[in-house]
Amino acid sequence: MTISRKLTIRAESWPLKHRFSIARGSKISADVLAVELTSGDAVGRGEAVPYRRYGESMETVTAAVESIQTALENGLDRASLLDALLPGAARNAIDCALWDLEAKQQNTSAAKLSGIQPKPIQTAFTVVIDDADKMAAQAERAQAYPLLKIKLGGRDGVMADMSRLAAVAEARPDAQLIVDSNEGWQIDELARYADLLGRYGVIFFEQPVPQAQEAGLADIDLPFCADESVHDRGSLIALPRAYDWVNLKLDKTGGLTEALACAAAAKADNRKIMVGCMVATSLSMAPAMLLAQHADMVDLDGPLWLAEDCPHGLRYDGATIHPPSAALWG
Repeated sequence: MTISRKLTIRAESWPLKHRFSIARGSKISADVLAVELTSGDAVGRGEAVPYRRYGESMETVTAAVESIQTALENGLDRASLLDALLPGAARNAIDCALWDLEAKQQNTSAAKLSGIQPKPIQTAFTVVIDDADKMAAQAERAQAYPLLKIKLGGRDGVMADMSRLAAVAEARPDAQLIVDSNEGWQIDELARYADLLGRYGVIFFEQPVPQAQEAGLADIDLPFCADESVHDRGSLIALPRAYDWVNLKLDKTGGLTEALACAAAAKADNRKIMVGCMVATSLSMAPAMLLAQHADMVDLDGPLWLAEDCPHGLRYDGATIHPPSAALWG
């Protein structure tokens, strides 16, 4: 039996409340690719964020989705999708749309299809890189969040970043901290200042150095989390043991299907899991809420940066995120 579907692809730009700055650059909007798969009265929706760090752009991700349009409209399923596209934003948008479509066609939920019972979770909140006093002010305004993710990796070096970290720690002595320098430090700098960095009780330092330098992390007595170095199950195999944590994002794994498998593999490899996100709408976060049920830590604050979220967006009560409604996804 031939399955008839219609694929719709749409580039969207969502303005931010404030500039979002990390070591790699800044943005003032969340630029996402929205995908819809329509079959009869059922519509499955997915959203993804192209990321230049992995050579992606809106044009390349759109082209990747279009390259399998015929197969999708003729019934390509999630299992076959894993072979049809590489991990990344294009596959993520399609995979999440397929989950949503399947749930609607079966008059059930993605939660039941996955066997995961969703419940409210706690998210970290991001303090973006800026001058030290401005980062301290950001942290003070984020009183509702007991876990802060501090963006560092400034071009002025680790010493300046330590001033930023000290300012945030002083402003929020009640908060737990994680540090993400987005590959912005050099391994020799990190080794030189490791003892000073260790004084702040940081839960982990996320991808502090470029991937090419990460072998040197084994000689540094700090806790580390892999982000840019981990994508799917295959990337876990060569991941240095210095990484006790892995940051799983649907845009890296190429969707919820691979993310769930990757989480299971990471747990079997005795690594802790943080579920992260790009800056995007609640449609991007909703599938990640299922993955987050397996996580040791969650960072799904992307929609909080938007001037306006998508319709039927997730409900945030301070740091608590409630599961999505069927009107949003799943």
